[in-house]
Amino acid sequence: MVHLVVSPDFWVNRIYPEGLLEKWLVDDGATVQTDQPLAELRIEGELLTLKAPTTGRLVIESHKNSPVEPGAVIGFIRN
Repeated sequence: MVHLVVSPDFWVNRIYPEGLLEKWLVDDGATVQTDQPLAELRIEGELLTLKAPTTGRLVIESHKNSPVEPGAVIGFIRN
């Protein structure tokens, strides 16, 4: 199992410590491939894409419009 972590590197200025999970691009339970775009995050006014770090089945833990902080786990991928 690989956790999907919102990387602290997404924050450039670190002025606003919270971002927003705008939407998932893949449904819960879907099979995903390495580097496949999974979710869109709005951080410091910029729209960023979180990609799959590995191949497996996506399990979503945070839902659309959820706030996210650096290091937050929003789901995981089961191999």
